[in-house]
Amino acid sequence: MKTVPYLAAMGSIMYLATTTRPDIAYAAGALARFGSDPGIAHWNAVKHLLRYLQGTASYTLTYSPDNTTSEPFMTFSDADHGGCKDSGRSTGGYIIKMGTGAVSWSSKLQNIVALSSTEAKYSAAVEAGKEICWMRNLLSELGFKSDKPSTLHIDNQSTIQAAKNPDHHGRMKQLDLRFFWLRDNVEWKKISLEFTRTEQMPADILTKALPKVKIELFSRMMGIMNAETTRQGQSD
Repeated sequence: MKTVPYLAAMGSIMYLATTTRPDIAYAAGALARFGSDPGIAHWNAVKHLLRYLQGTASYTLTYSPDNTTSEPFMTFSDADHGGCKDSGRSTGGYIIKMGTGAVSWSSKLQNIVALSSTEAKYSAAVEAGKEICWMRNLLSELGFKSDKPSTLHIDNQSTIQAAKNPDHHGRMKQLDLRFFWLRDNVEWKKISLEFTRTEQMPADILTKALPKVKIELFSRMMGIMNAETTRQGQSD
């Protein structure tokens, strides 16, 4: 592996994953964990990802008005549970969309070991909530202040109830200050939690490996479109 340009390839992949291709954010993050000591299997996975990028080189983030919502942006968060076999930690992710395209996204291994899927998704919701607050402040400075709460879409009913109902604190003590932060922002009406089915949760692509059908679906939901097909449709 000494002659294999693993780190160079990962540097290029990470650049795309953080700027224009949220659909590869999970894969890039998972492969980057082995940067200090990669093996043949990791290099083969990198080449597989590069072939995917080559085959979708014409795919770009596209933005257009979204008539399904009156909010300035939409946020989705999700997490797997114990996906990392080496540490038992979960991967959390979130997506913020303005119009039809993603403007902010994240896919990271969580700092704590979640004892349930509810805790994993709650931790992911906290990270998404912090990004929501940042977006609200940014838009406020630009003159787009909103008095209405920003909706955070979650695919777990228990997580939503834990953020709204203080009685759930006894079951999630290990989350400590994270619990109070999200609950307070829900009470202050800065963030509103809404249930979204897993089948319609684009943040799912940031938490685990998915089959081709779901990758294509969630990529479209994030605003990643084939630029060649879009131009051809416009010309027709």
